[in-house]
Parts: sequence; structure tokens; C-alpha cells
Amino acid sequence: MGEARATWTSDLQFVVESGSGHAIVTDAQPAVGGRDSGMSPMEMILGGLAGCTGIDVVYLLTGKLRQKLTGLTVEVEGERADEIPKVYTAIDVVYRVRGSDLDTGKVIRALRMSEEKLCSVSAMLRHSATIRSRYVIEDVHGGETVEGTLD
Repeated sequence: MGEARATWTSDLQFVVESGSGHAIVTDAQPAVGGRDSGMSPMEMILGGLAGCTGIDVVYLLTGKLRQKLTGLTVEVEGERADEIPKVYTAIDVVYRVRGSDLDTGKVIRALRMSEEKLCSVSAMLRHSATIRSRYVIEDVHGGETVEGTLD
């Protein structure tokens, strides 16, 4: 079971602490009374998706799939509904994978496994949002770049 606690500090700023003892600051934009001193809760959701799928992909590629991974960046951008509650309705994910002698098939397999089976954040968000994913795989030794979508 997960747990978190948000403690109000001032204006619309909160310190959010996890049950494992980690903390971050959340805040709102000045237009609604915040000071923009931390991530918004909705930005945290996108960050949670990026971190969740990123952990899965690194775990799979460096472990079971034995790939020589040297870098991974997961970029996430979300579109929100116009009406309240302004949930995410569409999310774009870009995986930027770097390594040497990478097997494109194995990289795609890891990305799909994360998105379709392993990442809990992705599974929850799919109930309200369409998630569109693409990848850029860069082989640092061969200089080759492969791009595609996970349709």
C-alpha cells in the first residue's frame, strides 16, 4: 500500500511527503494564487508516468534483455479537458534510448511491456487518456538512429 501526506505551507504551496520519507514541493501558478515554487499536482502525474515507465524500461533492457544502455530520457506531454475536472485526455510519450549495439526489437519489446503490462501509472491514465508513444533509438557507436511509434 502506498501513502502520502500533503502539508500546507503558505498560499497554495504544499510539501508532499511519501510514506518512504521522500518529499517534494507542489504549488499553483500565480494566476490562481500560487507562487509557482514547485511542480503542480498535474505535472507530478506526468512525471510519475515518465518515472514509472522509465524504471521498467531500464530494468528490462539492462537485466533480462541484456542491452548496453547508456541513456534513457522519457518526455511526456499531456492535453487536458476543457471542463472541470480537467483530466488528461491525451498524452504523448517520447522515449529517447541511447546505447551501443542495441537490438531495436528488444528495445521496442521493453517499451511495449512497460506500457501494456508493467507500468501502473500508465494503466491508470489509460482510463481517461489516449496515450500515444514514439521512440528514438540512438546507437552511440554505430551512429545509427531509428525512430518509430508504438501503435
